[in-house]
Amino acid sequence: MTVEQNVLQQSAAQKHQQTFLNQLREITGINDTQILQQALKDSNGNLELAVAFLTAKNAKTPQQEETTYYQTALPGNDRYISVGSQADTNVIDLTGDDKDDLQRAIALSLAESNRAFRETGITDEEQAISRVLEASIAENKACLKRTPTEVWRDSRNPYDRKRQDKAPVGLKNVGNTCWFSAVIQSLFNLLEFRRLVLNYKPPSNAQDLPRNQKEHRNLPFMRELRYLFALLVGTKRKYVDPSRAVEILKDAFKSNDSQQQDVSEFTHKLLDWLEDAFQMKAEEETDEEKPKNPMVELFYGRFLAVGVLEGKKFENTEMFGQYPLQVNGFKDLHECLEAAMIEGEIESLHSENSGKSGQEHWFTELPPVLTFELSRFEFNQALGRPEKIHNKLEFPQVLYLDRYMHRNREITRIKREEIKRLKDYLTVLQQRLERYLSYGSGPKRFPLVDVLQYALEFASSKPVCTSPVDDIDASSPPSGSIPSQTLPSTTEQQGAPSSELPSTSPSSVAAISSRSVIHKPFTQSRIPPDLPMHPAPRHITEEELSVLESCLHRWRTEIENDTRDLQESISRIHRTIELMYSDKSMIQVPYRLHAVLVHEGQANAGHYWAYIFDHRESRWMKYNDIAVTKSSWEELVRDSFGGYRNASAYCLMYINDKAQFLIQEEFNKETGQPLVGIETLPPDLRDFVEEDNQRFEKELEEWDAQLAQKALQEKLLASQKLKESETSVTTAQAAGDPEYLEQPSRSDFSKHLKEETIRVITKASHEHEDKSPETILQSAIKLEYARLVKLAQEDTPPETDYRLHHVVVYFIQNQAPKKIIEKTLLEQFGDRNLSFDERCHNIMKVAQAKLEMIKPEEVNLEEYEEWHQHYRKFRETTMYLIIGLENFQRESYIDSLLFLICAYQNNKELLSKGLYRGHDEELISHYRRECLLKLNEQAAELFESGEDREVNNGLIIMNEFIVPFLPLLLVDEMEEKDILAVEDMRNRWCSYLGQEMESHLQEKLTDFLPKLLDCSMEIKSFHEPPKLPSYSTHELCERFARIMLSLSRTPADGR
Repeated sequence: MTVEQNVLQQSAAQKHQQTFLNQLREITGINDTQILQQALKDSNGNLELAVAFLTAKNAKTPQQEETTYYQTALPGNDRYISVGSQADTNVIDLTGDDKDDLQRAIALSLAESNRAFRETGITDEEQAISRVLEASIAENKACLKRTPTEVWRDSRNPYDRKRQDKAPVGLKNVGNTCWFSAVIQSLFNLLEFRRLVLNYKPPSNAQDLPRNQKEHRNLPFMRELRYLFALLVGTKRKYVDPSRAVEILKDAFKSNDSQQQDVSEFTHKLLDWLEDAFQMKAEEETDEEKPKNPMVELFYGRFLAVGVLEGKKFENTEMFGQYPLQVNGFKDLHECLEAAMIEGEIESLHSENSGKSGQEHWFTELPPVLTFELSRFEFNQALGRPEKIHNKLEFPQVLYLDRYMHRNREITRIKREEIKRLKDYLTVLQQRLERYLSYGSGPKRFPLVDVLQYALEFASSKPVCTSPVDDIDASSPPSGSIPSQTLPSTTEQQGAPSSELPSTSPSSVAAISSRSVIHKPFTQSRIPPDLPMHPAPRHITEEELSVLESCLHRWRTEIENDTRDLQESISRIHRTIELMYSDKSMIQVPYRLHAVLVHEGQANAGHYWAYIFDHRESRWMKYNDIAVTKSSWEELVRDSFGGYRNASAYCLMYINDKAQFLIQEEFNKETGQPLVGIETLPPDLRDFVEEDNQRFEKELEEWDAQLAQKALQEKLLASQKLKESETSVTTAQAAGDPEYLEQPSRSDFSKHLKEETIRVITKASHEHEDKSPETILQSAIKLEYARLVKLAQEDTPPETDYRLHHVVVYFIQNQAPKKIIEKTLLEQFGDRNLSFDERCHNIMKVAQAKLEMIKPEEVNLEEYEEWHQHYRKFRETTMYLIIGLENFQRESYIDSLLFLICAYQNNKELLSKGLYRGHDEELISHYRRECLLKLNEQAAELFESGEDREVNNGLIIMNEFIVPFLPLLLVDEMEEKDILAVEDMRNRWCSYLGQEMESHLQEKLTDFLPKLLDCSMEIKSFHEPPKLPSYSTHELCERFARIMLSLSRTPADGR
């Protein structure tokens, strides 16, 4: 049987063996496959005894180091086996009464699992994948049941979901399916893979009853995958829903467990399903003994495993797909590959045999698409759970694999020996350099050059006096007035002649003795200003100093030269090692990085996204669920190398740089032009996409019709309200209303503004002999405009904002057109509220007449209305800000957050049109951020309480108020404080993964964390903006001044 047949046609017995190994690995936490195999072998296939062997060994030697192991491919073990030390053979009798319940539960579980396999033929790995899918579908159904006030729903406006030109299409996260999006997008952007899927045709017997479970599973999945790929190619939507494809995956298995598994297992199994689907087609189309499977041709390669085992040479050719690499202990991808391709000397399987064995891998055939699976998770047996490795691992954009090819093995071995020799020599040099840079025999060490320099500085220092005590004694005050600060220490008194001690009276001696028990080393001596800052030699002759300086100078120069020579030698060796494989013969097999799949979070929960290289535009793109954005190599490095925050790459997809067919576009045979979009689809998929696009276009048309109808209704309503206001103004004034307490508009003619207008008219009438209404109106407008210009130019404290006092101040600061300002002032003097004042009645009539005479071409009415709408929005934003800040000070953070979010969004829109159209963005951003942090703290404290009710309340706060608004803080990557705040909030919840807690709390945390760690930049639709209360201009200005004044009293570091 050939290797390929071994890989593609695994027997049921082989699957059964893999099931046992997976169960043993899950129960015992031991990852060494060879140990598991040996335990299974020693127990003659009895899983209960195998568990007993392994648990007994762990109980005896819990601190025993894990044996290094070697992975190689072998059919029947999902293409991977491991070689390690022999497992302990001590037996535990599971039937004994003195054994704990856990052992018996394990035995029962294994027996049940074995029975399930015999009845259904479903492997443990398939069940694991099913758990991922079940969790996703369950979450999706939960999303569909959410109430309208919750956040996880599409925008009602279809234009928010419309694809821009030919932009890449995203995939909707239908509930913990970010892993699906990352994997599928990476494969979809391989044009050859895309063509294979799109042009796949099911076998001709597909209409018949499926012959086996594989056909029953794979054919519906391929159908949905084709539909999904077709939509990704030609849809008019910004993103598409993959629910049906996920449903097909879910239906392939039967499991009620919703535990999320490693996404690498999903990727591996996905390719297996695709293999099976194409294998059925290949077998139907050819009579050859070994039909070619395009999936195998694309993703699978071969390597030769050579070595010596117990004195016997062996050589095996194996096939591989995803190539696993260990991250821990390595700094870059080549180091990982070197460790995976060559094992030093490992222990023999038989403990009684002391011989050593060595093994090497050499690639004989590389696949066009080479996928590296980075193992960033390891099982912590002490804690009993998996942990993520956050170590930094670098990888290049172009990877040369010549050194790992079998044809280059002799050259590579020579170079490896040379590198080993250089590294050994490098270690010696680095140790020698360390002795220079860290000199000394005590715990504190310093560079030797600095030590010599300090010695030289000490020797060269000039002493001011013979003893540091002399000056202190000489500066002592007269007898009878000795302050405690100048009293010599006890030892100094004992060591000094009695004649040198200051004379004291009996009373002073008593006073001194009473205080002598208190020692104040920093206050007992007042050092004279002329005392040198550094110690100096007391006695040194010129000859001694000359010799010492000469020696120290010479030694220092020698050390500097030695250090420099060592550093240069180390740099040369590093450079030599780096260039070891740079000769032309070793750069003939280039593989270019195509995609990087990233995971952020911990082992138990997290979020996935992908960076994929756009070969047409030669740039990186970030695929994060529905958000597809331009990116850069720098951003990819920051998120993928690891060592920074909790994000790191877990899968690298490289493609053969010489295999252009992988990324080559299709061309029209007649015109020679590249086929784009829907043109690349076969007829059946083209019809499917066109039908979906028609449905979406109909949705757009219905939305436009609704907006048009709504606009017409608003116009009619506004016209009706205007008529009602004109007829009711007299009634309103007669009733004694001081001003309109309604939402601000141009008709908001407050009492203050009315009085100001009357004052200006009165002043204008006194300044002119000509009392005609038109002359007075012109003069009054000039006076009012001058007053408003002065207010607009005045430098005011934060609590005073004249824009709130008058709309024209807002217009002047934002450089509104002169005609807009003139018409606004005419409306002020033409307001009907002035008709009740005899001094203003005629002026009002003239102003109204002038307003009626303005022609449409003189003042653009749409522009005029737009400026006033912006001002109304500015006032609304101000009110949102005021109420938000007031609630924040009252520690009502939920209410505060809703108002501050609206204030920030409105303010950002206003500031995009001009610097003075909104408020201080940093101020609103600060309190919005603080509000989220406060709420996160409250929710975390509720969760920590452990009480079901409190825990649920905490998670409600997170799900309804924190999670929906986090993307708002991540939109602007320049806002470092916002990004750090998000990291703080996420880290707070991720920290719980390392703590012991009740199982139901762990389950809720695991379900919640993927939402929190979702890095999508999608701004989800959330709560409707809160309704604003009625307010007047006077109330608005007063409340604004009050809240801003209270904020000004907050310390600077508080904001």
